[in-house]
Amino acid sequence: MGTSRRMRFVHGQIAWMVATVLVLAVLGSLAYELFFVISLLGLLIVTELTAPISITPAWRRRLRWLILLGLLGFAYVVVRRILEIIPSGVL
Repeated sequence: MGTSRRMRFVHGQIAWMVATVLVLAVLGSLAYELFFVISLLGLLIVTELTAPISITPAWRRRLRWLILLGLLGFAYVVVRRILEIIPSGVL
């Protein structure tokens, strides 16, 4: 039973990421940072949509570390973008 739920999670995440690449390519906005941010958003959505009701398997607990790393990467992207926007004389 656990393997099918895990595979449902993996298939959902892969589908989200493929759809992200396709939409960004059609819009002409394919960039690594944008892909990363939208994929992280998809990871959070798929994680919540596939969350079990009563028991949390071990692989779901380890998923928290991946989400934490993703959020740290997101913070890096945001800080980098903010530093690009701020004029050089301000800091």
